[in-house]
Amino acid sequence: MIVEWQGLPDLSGRVTMIGGGFDQFHDGHIEYIAAGATLGPPVLFNVEPGSYVATKHPVLLPQAERIKVLDALRDVTYVHPSSASTEAVLEQLRPRYFVKGMDWKGRLPAVEQRICSEHRIEVVYVDTVINSSSALISDFLDRCRAAADGAGG
Repeated sequence: MIVEWQGLPDLSGRVTMIGGGFDQFHDGHIEYIAAGATLGPPVLFNVEPGSYVATKHPVLLPQAERIKVLDALRDVTYVHPSSASTEAVLEQLRPRYFVKGMDWKGRLPAVEQRICSEHRIEVVYVDTVINSSSALISDFLDRCRAAADGAGG
């Protein structure tokens, strides 16, 4: 179910929030979502806009298409097409849990830590890093370059 900005407060304290770009969707994302789902409350996916994804790598799928993919997953109950910062979404939604990968432990932005503390949002770090979209794209481009070099030589 897609939840717009104004509907986020209706879910306050009743969901597990997971967020990110999720462009290119891969097995690491499935593990990440499954880990969040084990916490109990329904999972709300905060899907970042293409402008966020573009800071990491070229956008492969527009936000609307990524939302469709995530909305179809059994472990995802709600999907929010974000156009705001993570801090703003945390303030508006006030989830029960905020799930982050273990790679964020010790480096979660101070403003997100403050918001979570003020609103009693429990930050849960999950160790599910199998792949990253950026690494997969980089590997793919390396293989394309190697194939092109081999074809020309």
